[in-house]
Amino acid sequence: MHAHAVTTPGAALLACMQRIAAAGLSQGSSGNASVRSANGFWITPTGMPPQRMHADDAVEIDPGGRVLAGTLRPSSEWPMHAAIYSARPDAQAIVHCHSRHATALACCGRDIPAFHYMVAVAGGDSIRCSPYALFGSQALAEHAVAALRERRACLLGNHGQIAIGDSLESALALAIEVEELAAQYGAALAIGEPRLLDGAQMREVIERFAGYGQPQRRDEP
Repeated sequence: MHAHAVTTPGAALLACMQRIAAAGLSQGSSGNASVRSANGFWITPTGMPPQRMHADDAVEIDPGGRVLAGTLRPSSEWPMHAAIYSARPDAQAIVHCHSRHATALACCGRDIPAFHYMVAVAGGDSIRCSPYALFGSQALAEHAVAALRERRACLLGNHGQIAIGDSLESALALAIEVEELAAQYGAALAIGEPRLLDGAQMREVIERFAGYGQPQRRDEP
């Protein structure tokens, strides 16, 4: 998805949900995504699978859930998105999905510990699993905010996963990475007891990640 090809928040959310479906991260109408706006955030509509969604189906709401733009009802998970945006000024976008392996771990109430150095991609030495709460509830919103403390992703108990980013692209990329880590951890548990990296080893990884990637091109601003 090229940034110049997306002209509206609705188009960006549609493209994101189509990629979530194509990657097998959610089935049917499960999962949702949002992007911060000046007055609140744009979020996908409730109960609509990506193949039926159009760019103008996105709904803009304020932090209290009042509809500012759009004709459909927002995702039932809007309170969780609102709570995360309120608690995390760094979050510009949120992806929530019921990906198979992350959800399997969440149904067992298991964190993803430091079994692999890539766990640090979510910001720390673990990816936490929150307690269970009813979908769309204020309790779920509060659990998600707590599990995301000093993290960019978490598992939601008996539910799925959530990832935040500075763009929809980065939030989706993180959700894909969390699902892969969950699959690897589940496979490792099936073999035996995974060997975990210690705190010092993970701090080294986090420091290395801070400078990871390509240097900026000279012709880029």
